Amino acid sequence: MAYQVSVENIKCGGCAGTIKKRLNELDAVNDCEVDIENGIVSIDGDESHKDEVVALLLKLGYPESGTAEGIAAAKAKAKSFVSCAVGRMNS
Repeated sequence: MAYQVSVENIKCGGCAGTIKKRLNELDAVNDCEVDIENGIVSIDGDESHKDEVVALLLKLGYPESGTAEGIAAAKAKAKSFVSCAVGRMNS
């Protein structure tokens, strides 16, 4: 079963690489794709585990659109910069 999560802070292929690598480590995810331009993560997996996927995305600095505000949004943005850099180094 496939579903999508609209997220914030995706800027480049490094971001996408980190997201794909980490989500594919989850048992509930068979595969995923990242649309950088539109900020959409498409997940092939069990949608009943969507909360787990969204929690990991937030931890990486890519919160679901509209869920992080103020300080939480600033923290997420900072985490996404680190995640982006790591993704670029691993590419």
